[in-house]
Amino acid sequence: MLRNCSRPSFLLAFAALLMLAGCADEDPRFADGQTQYLGGVYGNQPVASSAPTDTVSYWDGDGVPGKPSIKIILSEQRAYFYKGGQLVGISQLSTGREGKDTPMGKFKILDKDIDHASSLYGDYVDANDNVVVPNIERGKDPMPPGTHYKGAPMPYYMKIAPAFGLHAGYLPGYPASHGCIRMPEFMAEDFYKTVEPGTPVEIVP
Repeated sequence: MLRNCSRPSFLLAFAALLMLAGCADEDPRFADGQTQYLGGVYGNQPVASSAPTDTVSYWDGDGVPGKPSIKIILSEQRAYFYKGGQLVGISQLSTGREGKDTPMGKFKILDKDIDHASSLYGDYVDANDNVVVPNIERGKDPMPPGTHYKGAPMPYYMKIAPAFGLHAGYLPGYPASHGCIRMPEFMAEDFYKTVEPGTPVEIVP
């Protein structure tokens, strides 16, 4: 392909690539911790050009009768949502990273909390809510004087075990969580409004 390009055209294309790479490195959204989501964001934050594109997630469950159930396939990083045994939605995921693996087995939705925050992972912030130390583990990382703990937001939280559940969150395109199951906000919202305590959730390799 490059053989057919003129030298000026090639140099222009190469310069454009360098500019794009530089913008990604200097993007202020990475510096101040604004969270990116695969296929959408939680809140009003823009998605950076480097965020993976979601071409998989969809929801067709509204108005479909039948009891809900969820199957999560870790090797695919996808969740399959069924109503009455009929597939009505698929969501991209980011599950537990190495050393913080998402457990496998059969679970049930135990509780729901639309504005949940982590009791273990988050930031140390000052009195004005400015982040002083980001991405800490409570009880393990020392808290600087004059700060307090603020749990990481886990909106549309669907608990399936103690300190473990499904929620809207950061999806870089690979397993990256502390064990929870993250999904794009728009999918987490659909799952959340459809499940109830007792909804079965199966997690397989």
